[in-house]
Amino acid sequence: MTGRLAGRTALVIGASRGIGKGTALRFIEEGANVVLADWEAEAGQATATEIGATFIHADISQYADAEAAVALAVSTFGRLDIIVQNAGIYPWQLIENTTSDDWDRVMAVNLRGSFNAAKAALAPMRAQCYGRILFTSSITGPHVTSPGHGHYSATKAGINGFIRSAALEFSAYGITVNGVEPGNILTEGIQEQRGDAHIASMVAAIPLGRLGSVRDVANAFLFLASDEASYITGTTIVVDGGQLLPEGHDFRIVPTGPI
Repeated sequence: MTGRLAGRTALVIGASRGIGKGTALRFIEEGANVVLADWEAEAGQATATEIGATFIHADISQYADAEAAVALAVSTFGRLDIIVQNAGIYPWQLIENTTSDDWDRVMAVNLRGSFNAAKAALAPMRAQCYGRILFTSSITGPHVTSPGHGHYSATKAGINGFIRSAALEFSAYGITVNGVEPGNILTEGIQEQRGDAHIASMVAAIPLGRLGSVRDVANAFLFLASDEASYITGTTIVVDGGQLLPEGHDFRIVPTGPI
């Protein structure tokens, strides 16, 4: 490892498993001090113990919890340099079956949670004239969608709009604001919710011929969190194995000679 985040402090929200856990581990590998925040207290503490991080139980839909997580990072390590808001929920519900309460809960965690994270991190980052505010968006919403993901798609498209506004407002304080848009990533959730046949159909739609790994996404976050990305703000990186590229399903090319 190269120590790209040596001396930095990062708060990763939604980090008990999947992309959040992988990103927290990648940051630690590169020298960062890391605080994990998650609403799953037992799983979150277990992850923190496993990878060598500090844990706080938090519901990111509540601003007080976002403030408490930021305060813990600052009180423990003296500063907060990076925040990753990865917490999100994605219940499968057709619009006709979605209640107002269903809609509001997805908005509260995914979209209000992004606002809460950014606002809570602003004060310490502004005081030190440095910060990296990062969000897990998705290709679902900004680019594509599927039945049953109306509320989820709306939140991810909303996060991209928020990234651009926050990037403008926070630029004077030395803070950059960016996001990562994962495609189909092989997380615990995908493995638990989808059978082998469905996963195979997902792979068939990806030009690189595999689902993404958690580390693929974590590496994108690492780049955006590092000094190498100091001149990048208000944008997102798509990590999807080329999933957005084909116009149809007939994109496979059979090689006819040496490659």
